[in-house]
Amino acid sequence: MTTGDKRGRYGFLFAIFIFAIIVVLVFNLISLNKDRFEKREVTKLYFADNISEAHLKIIHNFNEKYKGQIEVVPINLPFTKFTTNERKELIARSLRSRDSRIDIFAVDQIWVPRFAKWAEPLAKYFMQTDLLKIIPQALTTCYYDGVLLGIPLYIDIGVLYYREDLIRQAGNSKDILKKLEGSITWEELIKYGETVNKERPFYLFQGDNYEGLICNYLEILGGAGGSAFQNGNLKFYTIEGQRSAQFMQDLITRYKFSPHEVSAFIERESYLYAIENDAPFFRGWSSYLKDIDIQEQDSLKVKHLRLAYLPHFDGNAPVTVFGGWHLMISKYSEKKPEAFEFLRYVQSEEVQKIMFETSGYLPILKSIYTDPEVVQKYPYIEYLEEMMKSGIHRPALVNYTKISDILSFYLNKILKHEISVDEALRLVDETVASDKLFLR
Repeated sequence: MTTGDKRGRYGFLFAIFIFAIIVVLVFNLISLNKDRFEKREVTKLYFADNISEAHLKIIHNFNEKYKGQIEVVPINLPFTKFTTNERKELIARSLRSRDSRIDIFAVDQIWVPRFAKWAEPLAKYFMQTDLLKIIPQALTTCYYDGVLLGIPLYIDIGVLYYREDLIRQAGNSKDILKKLEGSITWEELIKYGETVNKERPFYLFQGDNYEGLICNYLEILGGAGGSAFQNGNLKFYTIEGQRSAQFMQDLITRYKFSPHEVSAFIERESYLYAIENDAPFFRGWSSYLKDIDIQEQDSLKVKHLRLAYLPHFDGNAPVTVFGGWHLMISKYSEKKPEAFEFLRYVQSEEVQKIMFETSGYLPILKSIYTDPEVVQKYPYIEYLEEMMKSGIHRPALVNYTKISDILSFYLNKILKHEISVDEALRLVDETVASDKLFLR
């Protein structure tokens, strides 16, 4: 083959090569344009939580931002219909069946160990710089065995609510209000309670057989200088443990500050009862006045509500139990990248401000507590931030739900006067230590 023939053949092959490239480029261009005009299927994320007004706002905003790509579909498990224990069982039942229909679910911060086996590890999705923006009280409980399994949506703390108008009407108001601005002792509150109208309830709390009762008990126990742990072991049959349980019963039977009905109260019932019956004091969560429909019950009374540190016993510091809810991604979800986009979105300042301003949920971002606009509009947020320093977490144990079921069962029996304090707490420790299945 001559040199000219070779050049002609190579030129022909090169022309074919160029033509092939052009064909591929044109084909890809046509495909891209086709995809552009084809309607893509929207990824739907199913999100189970108590869907408050704030939740609805952020879901709407997220869906608008990702319109045509991702849509969050809320599954409402409202506090008005389900206790925390019932919500826990509903979600656990769904995940236990390896159901992929729930993509994102909210858990009480103490449930993280319980739900760890069903949750997607999240460390690969979040930068350390993002996590450092979160207040440590909220982030700490997102880990189990060193693995990040949840991201906080909001945090809560137990507080003492009081009716300033009722206190001013009762006389000696300056002294009691000054003590409330600091931190009042149970001894001072009892002395004051013995001087006021005994025809109406004086102090309300949540005493039903559920998680809220545990929080009330641990706050009184902490305010008595006690702890659920003794030498590293969980123990309630102690001097402080007995004293605290007895005191809760005494509020009903000895001092007659609380009606017998508290043994059947969860949060909403206790708040509504307090407002309707003009109770000057009640224990509640920092978010609940906005989170439930109590504002509609009697707005003229509600506007006189103030909050303060929970009472403590003389010689001890006040203690509050941390509440709040985390978001987890189901390990069975088939839409994990999209679910992560929603989790990342709820960590934004925009969302955290909506959660706080709309439904009263305490922000989990450090920056919100020093935001000049937020502080100016809601000056009490600085007071709540200070109160967090007195906060404690419930025991972060994988079998905590069993412990909670046992303790709340026997504490409720104490409040109902169905069992002695001594026998109840002894049985609590024995049952917790046992491997036997506990049935309520």
